[in-house]
Amino acid sequence: MGSSTSFQDLRKRSDDDDDDEDNDVGDDEVELQWAAIERLPTFKRIRTSLFDQKLLNDGKDEALGKKVIDVTRLGALERRVFIDHLITIIDKDNLKLLKKLKERLARVGLELPKTDVRFKNLNVEAECKVVHGKPHIPTLWNTITNIFSAITNVNRCMSQPNKIKILNDVSGIINPSRMTLLLGPPGCGKTTFLQTLAGKHDPSLKVSGEISYNGYKLSEFVPQKTSAYINQYDLHISDMTVRETIDFSARCQGIGSRADILKELSRREKFLGIMPEPDLDTYMKAISVEGLKRTLQTDYILKILGLDICGDTIVGDTMSRGISGGEKKRLTIGEMMVGPTKAFFMDEMSTGLDSSTTFQIVTCLQQLAHIIGATILISLLQPTPETFDLFDDIILMDEGKIVYNGPKSDVQEFFEYCGFECPPRKGLADFLLEVLSQKDQAQYWFHRDQYSYFSTEKFIAAFKEFHAGQRLNEELYAPFKITEDHKNALSFNIYSFEKWELFKACLTREWLLTKRNSFLYMFRSAQLVSLSLIVVTLFIRTQMKIDEFHARKYMACLFFGLLRILTSGVPELALTSSRLGIFHKQRDLYFYPAWAYSIPSAILRIPFSFLDTFIWTSLIYFGVGYSPEPERFFRQLFIQLLLHQVATSIFRLIAVVIQTPPVAAIFCQFTVVATLLFSGFIVPLPSMPSWIKWCFWISPLSYTDIGISVNEFLSPRWQK
Repeated sequence: MGSSTSFQDLRKRSDDDDDDEDNDVGDDEVELQWAAIERLPTFKRIRTSLFDQKLLNDGKDEALGKKVIDVTRLGALERRVFIDHLITIIDKDNLKLLKKLKERLARVGLELPKTDVRFKNLNVEAECKVVHGKPHIPTLWNTITNIFSAITNVNRCMSQPNKIKILNDVSGIINPSRMTLLLGPPGCGKTTFLQTLAGKHDPSLKVSGEISYNGYKLSEFVPQKTSAYINQYDLHISDMTVRETIDFSARCQGIGSRADILKELSRREKFLGIMPEPDLDTYMKAISVEGLKRTLQTDYILKILGLDICGDTIVGDTMSRGISGGEKKRLTIGEMMVGPTKAFFMDEMSTGLDSSTTFQIVTCLQQLAHIIGATILISLLQPTPETFDLFDDIILMDEGKIVYNGPKSDVQEFFEYCGFECPPRKGLADFLLEVLSQKDQAQYWFHRDQYSYFSTEKFIAAFKEFHAGQRLNEELYAPFKITEDHKNALSFNIYSFEKWELFKACLTREWLLTKRNSFLYMFRSAQLVSLSLIVVTLFIRTQMKIDEFHARKYMACLFFGLLRILTSGVPELALTSSRLGIFHKQRDLYFYPAWAYSIPSAILRIPFSFLDTFIWTSLIYFGVGYSPEPERFFRQLFIQLLLHQVATSIFRLIAVVIQTPPVAAIFCQFTVVATLLFSGFIVPLPSMPSWIKWCFWISPLSYTDIGISVNEFLSPRWQK
């Protein structure tokens, strides 16, 4: 028995020695592969890394090791399994990944750039009109009331311009590497405050005061590219999938300074002889390549936001089924997180999310702030105690003024200093909102003195005397020392890429959407064939003769064809209106210029326009029996193609100028009727009153009607 045991021990030791030998061989092979990568030129070195082949077969084949890959050629499967390997438990593994990233940079003396946001004496005003002596925002009802009042009594009820202050002399600091929560009752100016800090406020608002990022004023850089304002409304193209939406956002936003940081990191590690962890190196290199249609950063964002399960599902809308409302909110967040910006201003990000999902997302943002050094300001209406505890600083607003701006640990002490105490079992966030309310404030008063309403002005005066307020004031007015790292955190270019690259990105997306809407074009072509066959039966060539009576029938058929082509552009009205909100959002975020959006759309409509006119002209021309000369067939085809393009452009213009769909539909109907009326067919030009004859010359139908009639009736057969 003893000899048997000793034999098993020897066998086990021999197996362990073999495993150690295999590990040594594997390590030696990895070192050789890394040495080969280090010998590559810089451009190739920062795109080449080691990928574990065992990830592709769930680790079943132990003989497979790491292989040298080009990170720009990672396939969809490789990206997915790699992210699943990096992040299994989202909270823990994401924290571990970010810590490794920070440690790798710190090992060679590098640090990611940070953004310090400061605002002094910030005021925002909106102009309104006085109706019956009271200032009102110019709503439809107030405008109508104002007009009738002016008619009934011109002298007494004249509208006078008035100004409403949305933000009133606010000052403060939003520190990097800290989570800041913006609290306040509805209507206190939180949305305007966030938009103004991000440089995305309405141009009609009058803004005064000073806002600076790392000591630079807003006019000295591009705040829209430096910060990310996340709207509380979820605007996305319904025909795109979740993954495609984030990929397009990543392609337009670019990579910022990631490539420069990676080059410097690679140079220093090569000089010091440091071999990084292969998985971390692959991740950092894959997210630092610009211009890719599919990027690893998209898979990372999908994973940490819990969108990986619906990544290939279309977004959908009220008419087409897609992802849920909570998933749309997470998509809105991920659309901006995928970019290189490290300053986030989030407006009511918990709308449509359950408390568990909100907690998970805020946890990921907290890790981003504490480890990477991001600047994050989040507006929440009623956060749960668990979510509230994740924040470091509090900004409390009321009536367009900041009541408190400081550490969360000091906010309870401040209100006790003012005479209000939070009950033991009361949530601190709920207490902060209720203590500002006149009707709920009294229940928290704990001084022996008799209670009297503590107004917002009194809270502001008390905060200036409080130690957190004095410390904030000293820090705010101390000179800010600007370094090169502070400048690297800002963006000085309006767009992330050259205009040609942005045009290609928009063209690729438009082609994708065109393929998604292929049923619409197929159905329209089938409808066109059916209608043309009906027309041919009405004007069949066997019954058409060359005389004055049948010339009118030829003319009627030509005009009906032009009318059909004119109205075929009506679907562009609904299609353009449905995407207009997304276009405005992405244009204001400087994803692309307006022409990069409109030109691809116009270009890709030309083949379908040609197909429609070719089907119609081919069936009608020979079925009705127009002049048989080939050149006249192609002239008619060309004239109808031009009219189709003009009609499509007119209806697209109406949708862009009149952005309310019901009103745009009414104006579209008016445009069609006016174009027909002044085309010269219904009312001939000599019969028109002289004062309205100019309408004939601005109607596109009149030119095409003249051209197509001349093309037909000047043929040799009509000269007889």
